[in-house]
Amino acid sequence: MKAMKNIDGEIIVIDNNSVDGSFEFFENRFLSVNFIWNKTNSGFAKANNQALKIAKGEYILFINPDTIVAEDCFEKCISFIKSKNNNCALGIKMIDGSGNFLKESKRAFPSPSTSFYKLSGLSKLFPHSKTFSKYHLGYLSENKNHEVDVLAGAFMMIPKRILDIVGGFDEEFFMYGEDIDLSFRIQKAGFKNYYFAESSIIHFKGESTKKGSLNYVKIFYKAMSIFVKKHYGGKQAGLFSFFIHIAILMRAALAAASRLFRRKWKDEKEPRKAADKNSFLIVGNESEFLKAKNLLARSGRKNESYIRIAVQKESDLNPMGLLNKIQNILKSISVHEIIFCEGELSFKKIIETIPQIPKQVNIQIFSEGSHAIIGNNNKNFAENFIDQPVQV
Repeated sequence: MKAMKNIDGEIIVIDNNSVDGSFEFFENRFLSVNFIWNKTNSGFAKANNQALKIAKGEYILFINPDTIVAEDCFEKCISFIKSKNNNCALGIKMIDGSGNFLKESKRAFPSPSTSFYKLSGLSKLFPHSKTFSKYHLGYLSENKNHEVDVLAGAFMMIPKRILDIVGGFDEEFFMYGEDIDLSFRIQKAGFKNYYFAESSIIHFKGESTKKGSLNYVKIFYKAMSIFVKKHYGGKQAGLFSFFIHIAILMRAALAAASRLFRRKWKDEKEPRKAADKNSFLIVGNESEFLKAKNLLARSGRKNESYIRIAVQKESDLNPMGLLNKIQNILKSISVHEIIFCEGELSFKKIIETIPQIPKQVNIQIFSEGSHAIIGNNNKNFAENFIDQPVQV
């Protein structure tokens, strides 16, 4: 809503039969938002198409719920598309909750060889190779705008007139692939896809399928099989299937070897001593600091020490330091977790600061007016402190 402050637009939320109390929580909140509550889980593609049918805007943004955007993000994106005479679709630079760049922000189409290099692990071994890292375009700078093949479904901004020509998502895809398919159809219709690096978003990536798992490889393979049969067909589809079966076998062998290595390393490693208590570094003004501290305490986190960092120089409740010195502060004290309070501190500044935080520090965000401190810098662990008997 803050990113749409200067935009005449609408927000449509499709809920695919959540069972976590979402309906009860949102029933009397955000009255300007158009919530649609499905009785079944209709899937990513179908739900987005459901919203597309009623959307009235000149530009359509498909965006995942587990994202945080900068306040000027949408305006910058629309300005870029306008500079291309509305003849393009746009993806964006994405980082995870730890500030790591997400490679799926820019991708090439999955040819048989490109998919083989990705699923076999060769792309990870040679991350900047034009040959082996073609799928994630690892040889292109993440900090510059580029024309690319594929936009990530987590953030796709497309002029409505383009969608009127090419259509929405193909509902045959179960998980993965629908964004690749739509990107392909956009290019086939004579338009271009761009990766936009002049703004960035946080994508927490809360999906249940782990990227390194064999199950992910199989789901990805199924999605890519649908894509290849639909757009390539014939001999290329058979070649794709052959390559990917080999890649699955290679990935399974690597996964088994990796498990053995980790088990051996874990056995040999000395056990770590548990800390007596966690240290929370809270970035915000005095009021935000007290709200976050109280929420943590009410959530059962009472055996912690709380240290405040101010956003700008102030006289009340002398903080330990200022945000612009946070890297020096983190070198001088032992901190397990850091909470950025959005309010006096903008989402844009939080997104810009997170990549500067050491990876061993757990990062959380406390949004102004919310009842939750959220974050998941570890894909295998997500922690929320919520001041309600409801998960959001």
